Amino acid sequence: MNDVTAAEPASPAVTLADVRRAAERLAGQVENTPCLLSRTLSQIIGAQVYLKFENLQFTSSFKERGALNRLASLTAEQRQRGVIAVSAGNHAQGVAYHAQNMGVPAVIVMPRFTPTVKIERTRGFGAEVVLSGDSFDDTKDEAARLAQARSLTMVHPYDDPDVIAGQGTIGLEMLAAQPDLDCLCVAIGGGGLISGVATAARALKPGIEIIGVQTEHFPSMYAAFKGIEMPSATATLAEGIAVKQPGLLTREIVKRLVDDVVLVSEGDIEHAIVLLLEIEKTVVEGAGGAGLAALLRHKARFAGKKVGIILCGGNIDPMVLADIIERGMVRAGRLVRIRVACRDVPGELARAATIVGTAGANIEEVEHQRAFTTLPAQNAQLEMVLQTRGPEHIDRVLRALRDAGLPAEIDSY
Repeated sequence: MNDVTAAEPASPAVTLADVRRAAERLAGQVENTPCLLSRTLSQIIGAQVYLKFENLQFTSSFKERGALNRLASLTAEQRQRGVIAVSAGNHAQGVAYHAQNMGVPAVIVMPRFTPTVKIERTRGFGAEVVLSGDSFDDTKDEAARLAQARSLTMVHPYDDPDVIAGQGTIGLEMLAAQPDLDCLCVAIGGGGLISGVATAARALKPGIEIIGVQTEHFPSMYAAFKGIEMPSATATLAEGIAVKQPGLLTREIVKRLVDDVVLVSEGDIEHAIVLLLEIEKTVVEGAGGAGLAALLRHKARFAGKKVGIILCGGNIDPMVLADIIERGMVRAGRLVRIRVACRDVPGELARAATIVGTAGANIEEVEHQRAFTTLPAQNAQLEMVLQTRGPEHIDRVLRALRDAGLPAEIDSY
């Protein structure tokens, strides 16, 4: 591999020509996904927001672009021996799927506690799955051992020129579809996606602004870009970009071609996922919502610009998605928990429920509490979870209850 310690290498490790060659290899093998203006999100952000729907790839992620380009560059001997990759998600599926199509044996090493659905989907693409270690570092060590013992070629998830060039084809497609874009906002984990996209976009349109996005829980590239030290957490909703150490190659490319890296919170990502589901009727995983999360959190810096974001993946657990939707409903004021004080006599619960219904709210849950309350004896507290139309509707429901002599207040909203 090229020496990536130099600040400015004589010749870049990945060039526009590499990305264009990758596009030729990928033609007809991966989707040229739509890149479309979202009018509603544009109104919310105050910018023209264009969405690149990489969640529509067959494996629901951009990762198969880089995986296929790397597989296509293998020698005949390497193809016969097979490949190995370390991944608990999208990269695993991209490698397994395209290796199966090419007749290349594939071994995927995953952490022991990888969700069963991801393991079985990867096996479904014909890969041999090896479960090893509790952490990603443990898994990498086992993969390195297997690669040497079985003479397998490693397909790195991000720190590889062929992988980076494959991901860069997204940049070609975005500027071909929307040549007037002023800015690209791209999620960063190890840095393969933004490195490829930046390589293509900067060469085609030197003045374009390129902004990277990381979650506050895993700010490794942000810290490297800013020249500071920041710790990583143990988990994030955006597990696809939960990388504690960015690549050496990608770090150099980001430093050279990217204008800035910003951070978003877990709440920002949840909000983005809900908005994309509600407005665009499209499902993204945590990493897939990072670009929109950055626009929501940093509206001022994108105001008035034509911004392209990549919905880089859609592989989210349905139970996690259900939780995010419910939490989003709470933040929007469409789901609220209230406390109502009433006399502990027959008919009071029915009276309160009637008032709530007449005010147009729907009761989702109700609990009648006598013992665990500070109210005087012969009084009770009703805890109600209501479906409402928003904050103003909540106020109307509370007023209706209070006007009827039933003291009511918000418990959680």
